[in-house]
Amino acid sequence: MALRNWLTAGVVCAIVAVVVAAGTYFYSERPTAADSRAMILAVDPKPLIVVTKGGDRSFSIEIAETAAEREAGLMYRQDMADNHGMLFVFEIQQQVGFWMQNTPMPLDLIFVGQDGRIRAIKHGEPQSEAVISPGVPVRFVLELKAGTAARNGIEYGDLLRHPAVGTASGPGVPPSDNDDAPNGGAG
Repeated sequence: MALRNWLTAGVVCAIVAVVVAAGTYFYSERPTAADSRAMILAVDPKPLIVVTKGGDRSFSIEIAETAAEREAGLMYRQDMADNHGMLFVFEIQQQVGFWMQNTPMPLDLIFVGQDGRIRAIKHGEPQSEAVISPGVPVRFVLELKAGTAARNGIEYGDLLRHPAVGTASGPGVPPSDNDDAPNGGAG
């Protein structure tokens, strides 16, 4: 009887060891900000639309909505398509700060308020540790390849449409500037 209990305990320990090892293997396969690998998230099936004065601009996006996904962002990403980006979704509207450490691509950072309106557009220099902040609270940040905003006529006040943003339909007319737009709303 004691031998059977001892064998059962050994089998249980072996099963636990296998489960822990498998969990460690699968958990470690997802890149984090500490890894030197790019994090690639699934492309959202719905395109993100930016309503500009010159017409609608469509982008395929990855959505970074967890703290770990937002922390890793586009770090280590060497390139991406001109019509592709990453949308960072925060739980609440707040002051945010980004930096470009471990990010080899220059980027446009488009800061967006709770209402889906662009509050600021800033430029990120590769590998820089300088903090990039809009100076106003935002709920979303859209990162695109550098120069994409200018090429597509994306400006302060334009409207983003996507289920993750949850804005109502409407024209892309800029909101009143209540003196909260840093540097005239452009970076």
